[in-house]
Amino acid sequence: MLWIALIIILTGFDQLSKWYFYTNKLQYNGYVIIKDFFHLTYLENRGAAFGILQNFRWAFILLTIVAVGIMVWYFIKNNNTILRIALTFLISGAMGNFIDRLLRGFVIDFLDFFPFGYDFPIFNFADICVNIGVFVLAFYVLFIYKEPVNDKKSSDFAEVTNEQQD
Repeated sequence: MLWIALIIILTGFDQLSKWYFYTNKLQYNGYVIIKDFFHLTYLENRGAAFGILQNFRWAFILLTIVAVGIMVWYFIKNNNTILRIALTFLISGAMGNFIDRLLRGFVIDFLDFFPFGYDFPIFNFADICVNIGVFVLAFYVLFIYKEPVNDKKSSDFAEVTNEQQD
């Protein structure tokens, strides 16, 4: 139940922030927070990450439904806390952008950074959740996850080595 509440809170915060920027979009066209580093800029993104694949709305909707379904299945199947944290962030981010695509036809982005003078693509809170989820999932896969031992392969290997010894 805690996990569902966290998904709802993260998705709700994403939607609330997007609603704010959507209703106040005229105020946020390069609104400076930190000069030459961080601005708030309203953007309607009809594509995926970094604005690629513009106008593939229904493909993204279908892909999100499949991806969230798979993540929920893994979430139910596994009890590892690190994996569940990763999936919670991934599901929240996916749902936040899914809601935008489904209801508005585009994703609202507003966080605009200029690290080292480079104009980084504008993003939103759901994108942050996805990135956190991917980072935690990579940590899980690299340092925690262990392949299940398959007894059949072990017995086949033992037979081969016994035959070779004869």
